[in-house]
Amino acid sequence: MTAPSTFGLSSEARNLHWLLTNLVEEVPGIQSVAVVSSDGLLLLSSDPGHAAEAREAGETPRGGPRGSAADLATVVSGIGSLTLGAAKLMDSGGVKHTMVAMDEGSLFVMSISDGSLLGVHGSADCDMTVVSYHMALFVGRAGHVLTPELRSELRKSMESKSTGSPR
Repeated sequence: MTAPSTFGLSSEARNLHWLLTNLVEEVPGIQSVAVVSSDGLLLLSSDPGHAAEAREAGETPRGGPRGSAADLATVVSGIGSLTLGAAKLMDSGGVKHTMVAMDEGSLFVMSISDGSLLGVHGSADCDMTVVSYHMALFVGRAGHVLTPELRSELRKSMESKSTGSPR
């Protein structure tokens, strides 16, 4: 994974990027990661520019669903919303995590704070317990710093990356 540029970001934002990079690089089988706000917007991604770069080069993007961080964010947001609705319907409290095992991969969604979610797309052979454990570590380290101000900064950073314009 190519580390995303953190130039011009606050120390808290750089720390979250570092935590996300470590998650992807240290845990075998993780293909892509997305941190999504409660309103479904992508805040952090394991490789935010890779899909666009690959398509421009005429290559097939790798990583998350169809190779796009935005696609992974959409799926994570949808699953988060669906499970939250189910928990409310069943009067079972908040949703802590969701795991989906598929023939060719896995999807993990974990609550961070204030409705923000951490989503991980794993390979078919990833160890689900190891991925879940490292996600819980990320959430424990990131949850208390993911303030409204930091979410706003991360959103602006992702928007500038997707449009190619400077911040």
